[in-house]
Amino acid sequence: MADGEMPSGWEKRMSRGNGKAYYFNNFTGRSQWERPTEAADGKGSDLKEVQCLHLLVKHNQSRRPASWRSDNITRSKEDARKILTTYLEQINASGDIEGEFRKLASQFSDCSSANRGGDLGKFGRRKMQKPFEDASFALDVGEMSEIVDTDSGLHIILRIA
Repeated sequence: MADGEMPSGWEKRMSRGNGKAYYFNNFTGRSQWERPTEAADGKGSDLKEVQCLHLLVKHNQSRRPASWRSDNITRSKEDARKILTTYLEQINASGDIEGEFRKLASQFSDCSSANRGGDLGKFGRRKMQKPFEDASFALDVGEMSEIVDTDSGLHIILRIA
């Protein structure tokens, strides 16, 4: 690679705010200040879209602490984590991970996707909050995440396609 040439999958860009160079990863849509030394890749980087189910439990620190289930969510973040831990145990013990996931999401998710069993449909990169996207694209089909923390609340994610 010639001096000044970028590793594959990266672009050098200039910040409008401070005039400094930054580096944009074309696979993930993320940027960084440090000059990359290797080609942009990683698990799931070649995926264009995924389809996931999710179960969201909001808490009093969520961006919007309200849902179709409750106009005013007052539970703590720790209480939300305990609830999701119980759901994870229940799903893993069920013998039908997707079926149990859909059932619990339908009944208890604080997202409007509850009426579809938590199904978000197919989505591409840069369509979800970064922690949610990163977790979703890192999963294999049929794999379930641990608890994922976003501004919306706490989630568990099951990749189905």
